[in-house]
Amino acid sequence: MKSVALNAFPRSLTRRPGAKRLRSAARIPAVIYGRQTQPLNLELKVKDFEDLLHHSVSEAILVDLSIDGEAAAKRLALVQEIQHHPLTGQVLHVDFHQVAEDEKVTVTLPVESVGEAAGVKTGGGILEHVLFKIKLRGLPKDLPEVIEVDVSHLELGQAIHLGEIKLPLGVEAIGDKGIPVIAVAAPLTEAQEAAALESATAPLAEPEVIGEKKEGAEETAPAGDKKTAAAAEKKPGAPAEKAAEKKPAAGKK
Repeated sequence: MKSVALNAFPRSLTRRPGAKRLRSAARIPAVIYGRQTQPLNLELKVKDFEDLLHHSVSEAILVDLSIDGEAAAKRLALVQEIQHHPLTGQVLHVDFHQVAEDEKVTVTLPVESVGEAAGVKTGGGILEHVLFKIKLRGLPKDLPEVIEVDVSHLELGQAIHLGEIKLPLGVEAIGDKGIPVIAVAAPLTEAQEAAALESATAPLAEPEVIGEKKEGAEETAPAGDKKTAAAAEKKPGAPAEKAAEKKPAAGKK
């Protein structure tokens, strides 16, 4: 993986208010960290970083980071994480992981198919990407920018598994080597297409409205109210009635 030059500046504005002020000034909050270095808050120019992304095939980018005012040489770093706004896609924050040239690192890279599968060309099959990204481990200079997989030999029902992908010397794939990455699936039959269409266009069942009283139906008291009513029937009369029962009749001593 070839490194790309990028300029950064020390950042004094921190926390949410400081980040908002930076973004309003066309700057991106960032941080760089590593095993041999203390974390350092940085800021980037929006245009510089967006140009870098525009010319890269993925967000896993190796950079030669020049920090303004720092006497040391450029820092070799990987773009570890980019936080985007969920609606606008605006870059909100960037994490850099400082690495050494002789230090193995783990990155997640995109998978791209090369060629036209025989099962698609002659058998009418469908090329399926089971995995769109793969984790690789190796030295920064040995890592590819994208993982290209030749699919021209794939027939119907065949797949290329993780352990079968050709990688640069010194680079290894991380994960279950038997998992399929790209496969050629058989085309759907007319019956399968009709069933899928029927399932997609079937009307949804209307939900039952709970608690809606049907016309002409009698109201029923809750179970608790029924118990209370039954207890009331067994209970002696009201206090006034009890007093009347205890009061002697007129004329009696």
